[in-house]
Amino acid sequence: MTETTTVYRNAVVFDGLADAPLQSAFAVRGDRILAVGTEEDVRAAAGTDAAVVDLDGAFAMPGVIEAHAHLAMFGHAQGKVQLRDCTSVEQIQQRLLEARAANPDAEVIEGVSWLFDALPEGVTQPTAAMIDEVIDDIPVFLDANDLHSTWVNTAALRAAGIDRDTADPIGGEVVRDEHGDATGFLLETAAMDLLADYLDGIRTDEEVDGHLDLAFDAYLAAGVTGAADMGMTEQSMAALRRRLDRDGRLPFPVTAHWWLSSTGDPAADLAQVQRAVQLRDELAATGTPWLKVVGVKFILDGVIDACTAAMVRPYADGSNADPIWSREAATPVAIAADRAGLQLAMHAIGDAASALAVDLVEACEQANGTGTGRRPRIEHLESVAPETVARMREHGVAASMQPVHCDPAILDNWMAVLGDQRAEDGFPWKWFRDVDVPVALGTDAPTAPHEALHNLFIAMSGRSSIDRALPPYHPERAFTAAQALAAATSGAAHVGAIDDAYGRIAPGFFANIAVLDVDPLTAPTDDLLTGAVLLTLVHGEAAYRRR
Repeated sequence: MTETTTVYRNAVVFDGLADAPLQSAFAVRGDRILAVGTEEDVRAAAGTDAAVVDLDGAFAMPGVIEAHAHLAMFGHAQGKVQLRDCTSVEQIQQRLLEARAANPDAEVIEGVSWLFDALPEGVTQPTAAMIDEVIDDIPVFLDANDLHSTWVNTAALRAAGIDRDTADPIGGEVVRDEHGDATGFLLETAAMDLLADYLDGIRTDEEVDGHLDLAFDAYLAAGVTGAADMGMTEQSMAALRRRLDRDGRLPFPVTAHWWLSSTGDPAADLAQVQRAVQLRDELAATGTPWLKVVGVKFILDGVIDACTAAMVRPYADGSNADPIWSREAATPVAIAADRAGLQLAMHAIGDAASALAVDLVEACEQANGTGTGRRPRIEHLESVAPETVARMREHGVAASMQPVHCDPAILDNWMAVLGDQRAEDGFPWKWFRDVDVPVALGTDAPTAPHEALHNLFIAMSGRSSIDRALPPYHPERAFTAAQALAAATSGAAHVGAIDDAYGRIAPGFFANIAVLDVDPLTAPTDDLLTGAVLLTLVHGEAAYRRR
């Protein structure tokens, strides 16, 4: 079968490298890039029988690789009650009443993205009573904006079987009142693990499949052509494999990092690594390029907003948090995963957690040797010590960061709970660039908006995509347009160890391309917020066209 060849001409072509010259055309043969360069050179390489598409001066770039995704979670969140724009508990209550009125037969209500700033002054944690005031007869589950805590009503506590006898899981807390009763606020693994059995049990396979469909569609419309799923579970993996079995492919390639839970049982912890290896090998045996298990994901700490990120010094209120994974528990698991050839991805938001993450990499080097080609990565890095950044460079540890988490519209509580110079030293993107730490940019949706152009806007300006009137957060640390584009494409491919075939518009690479109606290199930065994706190619085929 002869492969189709298509020349795309009259474009501004950014090939994925920050310092590479711009080109005006590229050609695709089958699922790969055939040539890129001047129109004359590309036409010569493509031959006279090639189809020709005039891009009318549009900006063509490698498709964005979402470096930190949660596909099923993101798709599911799109159907939840949206709360990010609520500025008070009363607004949240009204939003819940509206959702109940719109679906009076609902047996459960789920919401997402509430902010701590919505709580009354002097109140640091929400309670079940606040929800019970408006809905007390069916369970209500409200995920915080960072998805590291959940606010529930009394009916939800009852449905999930949480009472005064429920033990806190490792790395989590069921917040309790002076009588020992749950208040309706669950932190970290208490939110993730204690609610999982109930919530997973009420979702059908068809619903989870639908969540994935929503996620893929939204990402393709945003110019995303690949994703590193950073929280792969049995339920999510089963849904992806159903899609793969049904269609023989996914809408775009997905690399998965298996979610590791600290169980308190060393054998059970290591068994999770073996499960990741088993899944990796099963998928590799099929030869599919669409779904691969490439690593494991440690959640080393929580988040700054809830004061659950592990910090070297206490928060402004004197509290602090231990890492979710202790050094003693994490080290043998990291060594086993590294020895098995799995990439270490480590959620570390606080400065103590990021230091621990590098310690784990050092332990792997000591146990398994250097020069293995490992590309360990730390996710988030919101508060990090300069010496940790230097150690990351020394040990080849990449920084996977999310500019949308630095939107000034959501930073008030973040800065207040730190309360000192650390509030000004957050999100130090320039520190990593200055010492050549590999950088990947993602969004971590649904903890933040998924749109790649909004993410690039914040990366390039330090300004808010939600409220442009707000002053920027340390714009001197921002990326240039070329740096940001590279970090979202070739940088994400490098950090994800797929840079041999993805992340560039270069001969031999897969033809995963986004075509925009705005040129991020020359347009005013604000134009990114109104810009649109015109065309998304995945493996040479049009996966999205703007209508």
